[in-house]
Amino acid sequence: MLRPEAGTLSLKNALGLVLLLVTLASLAGSEGCGSSVQGTYSDPNGAFTLELQSGGKAAFTFMGQTAQCTYTVDGKKLMLDCKGDPGKVTLTIQDDGSLTGPPGTFMPPLRKRKS
Repeated sequence: MLRPEAGTLSLKNALGLVLLLVTLASLAGSEGCGSSVQGTYSDPNGAFTLELQSGGKAAFTFMGQTAQCTYTVDGKKLMLDCKGDPGKVTLTIQDDGSLTGPPGTFMPPLRKRKS
């Protein structure tokens, strides 16, 4: 039986390795996307604050009033579902990481605070 020398890679093994790396990269990318939004966001004046926690829990504060919420992320959309105001809101995750409200709303962009 012939055995390939150490350091050689057959086409079959190379394709398997590429498939494994692509799979791992996509899993890491999908995990990182959801966790990367976690943190505290606010507008420049501090009137709006959104705290996104692990497990899809969130707290939305406007003018000192806090609503308990849940959230999910689907691509560039963050769906926020709060008890009371503001209710259900879809925010857009911008390329710079900021969150913007639906068009026509008075909510300014929310930027992630540095820890």
